[in-house]
Amino acid sequence: MGTLLPARATLGTRLGAAALTLGLFQLLVLPPLLTATPLWGWALLPLALLTTPFWSLIHEAVHGGLHPRRDRNDRLGRALAMCYGSPFALLKAGHLLHHRYSRSRERAEVYDPARARLAAVATGYYVRLFGGLYLLEIGALLLALLPAAAIRALGRALDEPDSVSGPLLERVAQPKVLREFRIDAAAVVALHAVAFAAYGPHWWMLALALGGRALIISLSDNAYHYGTDLDEPLEALNLRLPPPLELLALGFNLHGLHHRRPGLHWYELRPAFDAEGGECDTGWFRAVARQVRGPIAVPERSPSHE
Repeated sequence: MGTLLPARATLGTRLGAAALTLGLFQLLVLPPLLTATPLWGWALLPLALLTTPFWSLIHEAVHGGLHPRRDRNDRLGRALAMCYGSPFALLKAGHLLHHRYSRSRERAEVYDPARARLAAVATGYYVRLFGGLYLLEIGALLLALLPAAAIRALGRALDEPDSVSGPLLERVAQPKVLREFRIDAAAVVALHAVAFAAYGPHWWMLALALGGRALIISLSDNAYHYGTDLDEPLEALNLRLPPPLELLALGFNLHGLHHRRPGLHWYELRPAFDAEGGECDTGWFRAVARQVRGPIAVPERSPSHE
């Protein structure tokens, strides 16, 4: 008889399965219901608002926390990412690079006024902030059409001291990763093509729901790092949320602790935070809102390369 997994270890798997069910409901089950009454379209609103816990489960899979067995963890992570709209291999590589280069190569809000004008930087900054980050993750599907050599060449062309594009594309171009990326990219395209076709005249409802996802993902991504110290990869904010919302976000708001101890499962973050006597830096909604202040100018520095 196999050893039973601890209840908390299986909880992530159950939540992942539930999220996958909701994702497939949105894409494949809801469209036939709309033929009975378009009022079913309102179901897309709570589904869009569940973007943060949906991403948190993908994030848990990136760190190997959805299932103790690596193969099962990755399969569930890949399935969730397909519903999300971007290959798991890309999301995983991007997030692990985020841990490595946060506040050095990756510092989305920072610019050098000696090298760029605020007006030019601000345009890209606000596009990224209000949905552009998610659109980049979707647009990366086109990489599946390129040979590995072309992806590497593109990475070299895009490589800059304040960007992880080079290392990210180099990672994607590796044979095993690229093979998985292409399979998942094809699945993402097929799944969403079927979904939009199934929605028929109500396709705009799905488009709005995905637009809501893009906005939430892009607004929250850098809120934990905006204005924090540079060249400190462990630097991140712990943001205050009411307990029910923190539970819904799977503790993702305790991002500073996660950067210092990335091996902790989501259900271990709050106990560890309290045990350390941790205090939140500010509220989650305030941290998100302050990003509207725009890019932050810093003096030119010598970039760190690893």
